[in-house]
Amino acid sequence: MASPFNIISNPQAPMVPSPGAHPRPDWLRVKFFGGERYQELKRTMRTLDLHTVCESARCPNMGECWEHGTATFMILGDICTRACGFCAVPSGKPVGPPDEDEPLRVAEAVARMGLRYAVVTSVNRDDQADGGSAIFARTITEIRNRVPGCKVEVLIPDFRGNWDNLNTVLSVKPDVLNHNTETVPRLYRQVRKGAVYERSLELLKRAKQTHPDVPTKTGLMLGLGEEKSEVLSTMHELAEQGTDILTLGQYLQPTREHLPIVRYVHPDEFAEYKVAGERMGFKHVESGPLVRSSYHAFDQAENAVK
Repeated sequence: MASPFNIISNPQAPMVPSPGAHPRPDWLRVKFFGGERYQELKRTMRTLDLHTVCESARCPNMGECWEHGTATFMILGDICTRACGFCAVPSGKPVGPPDEDEPLRVAEAVARMGLRYAVVTSVNRDDQADGGSAIFARTITEIRNRVPGCKVEVLIPDFRGNWDNLNTVLSVKPDVLNHNTETVPRLYRQVRKGAVYERSLELLKRAKQTHPDVPTKTGLMLGLGEEKSEVLSTMHELAEQGTDILTLGQYLQPTREHLPIVRYVHPDEFAEYKVAGERMGFKHVESGPLVRSSYHAFDQAENAVK
């Protein structure tokens, strides 16, 4: 039987799911939590007119995280200027500029939830000269003003390689700076339209060089047709940039219109990547089928600064 890693040999060929890709295996079945804390957080988000990537990206861990009072805030609106093949966030042309009051509302939500660790991400705003970097910086500042002692992790876009915008975010010293690489170089054109693998590497490298005291983080999705050797090679290149934290999780198709799942990666293979990543020098590797970028983010950050 041919290895499922070899299903895609031509980077321009369409992604075709392997015969064994469906149905979903038992290790990807999760219990949905919808208790009182979950409902309280949902009301807070709606009252303050805020968005979460948990909902927009249809994260399988949303119920668990929300029940424990944690969520990943998505700023700069809910319309993304890019249309990546894996992402459920709506794409198109945003109406109007970013909401200048949004940082204050995020800070208020953090206070109401009593968070000690907040994660903030965004849609891509390529329509803005600063890519939304000023709103990112203000959100970090407002959270710290409103909730002293709360740590803030940001998951930023690539700002199309505008390093001044990157420096705007770094200037307020986020507790963790995250930028997801998402996949191996060969699959970039299909998976991350508008993105460039080398640009993501450069972003992580520059962040570490200019602010070595700020932990850097990135993540990969598996199951899109990458070969095992490609995963290990990409991990090695990410480690060479000085990246502190690495997350690896299973890609799950949000809808039938999105990229297909080529295969389900077994938990044992994820465990192998964790061991390999630690040997490469990452300070923390979170690797498993249900792992997402901000899943157990507080614990990741704690391990990275030890």
